[in-house]
Amino acid sequence: MARQPALVETAQNKTQAEQALAAPKDLRAYLQKLIERDPKQLMVVEKEIDPVFEATAIVDQMRTDPRWPNFPAVLFRKIKGSSIPLLINLQGTYERLALAIDSNLQGMVEEFGRRENAPVPTKRVDRSQAPVKEVVWKGADADVTKLPILRHQELDSGKYITSAVFILRDPKTGVQNAGIYRSMLHGPQEVGFMTGAFQGGNYILVEHRERKQPMQVAMAIGHHPCLLLAGTTNPPGMGGELEIAGGLMQQPLEVVKGETVDLDVPARAEIVIEGILDPSPENVREEGPFGEYPRYYTGIGPFPVIKVTAITMRRDPIYVDVFNASSEHSAIGGLARMGFLLNRARDVCPNVKNLYLPISGVARNHAYISMKKVADGEPHLAAFNVMAYSPATKHVFIVDDDIDVTNEADVLWALATRFQADKDLVTINNSIGSRLNPPTYGYRRDDKGTLETKLIFDCTRPLSAGTFPTATRVPPEVKARMKPGDYVRPLSEGDLAYIRGGK
Repeated sequence: MARQPALVETAQNKTQAEQALAAPKDLRAYLQKLIERDPKQLMVVEKEIDPVFEATAIVDQMRTDPRWPNFPAVLFRKIKGSSIPLLINLQGTYERLALAIDSNLQGMVEEFGRRENAPVPTKRVDRSQAPVKEVVWKGADADVTKLPILRHQELDSGKYITSAVFILRDPKTGVQNAGIYRSMLHGPQEVGFMTGAFQGGNYILVEHRERKQPMQVAMAIGHHPCLLLAGTTNPPGMGGELEIAGGLMQQPLEVVKGETVDLDVPARAEIVIEGILDPSPENVREEGPFGEYPRYYTGIGPFPVIKVTAITMRRDPIYVDVFNASSEHSAIGGLARMGFLLNRARDVCPNVKNLYLPISGVARNHAYISMKKVADGEPHLAAFNVMAYSPATKHVFIVDDDIDVTNEADVLWALATRFQADKDLVTINNSIGSRLNPPTYGYRRDDKGTLETKLIFDCTRPLSAGTFPTATRVPPEVKARMKPGDYVRPLSEGDLAYIRGGK
């Protein structure tokens, strides 16, 4: 009899855990989880802030301020000109993205790759179960200037929507494609659509242009970070990103029919903008400059314009912004690339342990790969495959499996002590790169183009050169039992008196 309450309590705890696992994941659920983990990861600004530069000025200064060591997300309650609060920098660190997939910095790439390979089909729900349908603006009421859209960097050509996951339908297959594209605010019912030449959205745009058919667009703003992460993935063929979002969340992404477009949109998004794009070459407007991921202003030119037809949202929505040309911009694309590239490196070298794209390399240009090498020359295989699947990656550092690739100091130590340029450096000229990166060149070296010179740094110990010295370390079993938290404490008044010469 005495055990019964404990059994009941255990059953209740199990039921609560199952309910928590089954509860739909969205922005609010993630924020609650983040706050429970560490309330200091989310700060609030109550005073009214101008959307032109003031919000980003505050956040940019927090990046290097020791008072905010975790570079927290910031919720601005009052943005001038809008009644909707704004959340920025939520995805500003890899640690917060790791939390989105129930992992940590060291394990997040492995976990992302595993979940990306297990997509989950979307789940259609009735509009009564879709929070994003609580408020509907149509016609002249569908005014995007009511949203707290920011102007971010000094030379940005205007205000930009930076966090929208664009949902499009491929007219060839009928499948939906999702991706993240920058979108300049042109007017109350006009926003831009800027795509790269090799992105899925551009293929769909070109197909609509050839068919002379208008293109339907839905822009989902504010959801669980896994939706943004999925929008940066590149599954085979066309489409599949919304299913990858389900895989990352480990539950189906709930969707509902759009109001004015024949598209399924995330039912638990904060805001969805719907519109129609005339794909004719005449429907373009000059766009840019805009601060891009390399932290330079690039990508200027004429791009299509979307005519907004509806805006739907929650009753009390939160507008989510991504801080362009900052660590948030880099981190969002970085984690998805890491999970994908880890799988590609293992296609040719199953003994690859981990892969990391550091923020210092704008989460694209540098790749750190650790492996348990079994043959000299093998690191090149992993590097070649990473470069083949990630044209923006120009410098690949291969290290042994005793190096933590998430610790940049460890990688540089391996470079300093295990690398000799005359035999361990590989140079690849005239390789395809990213046009957004300023130093890329054309067929003629002084022309601007998409070519780069790439490098492979083999920082692994040579297997064929005899015994390589053993690296120093404190015995792991001693470190395991000597936890600093059990011993270390802040200075007391008595300590201070002793230091000053007292007892």
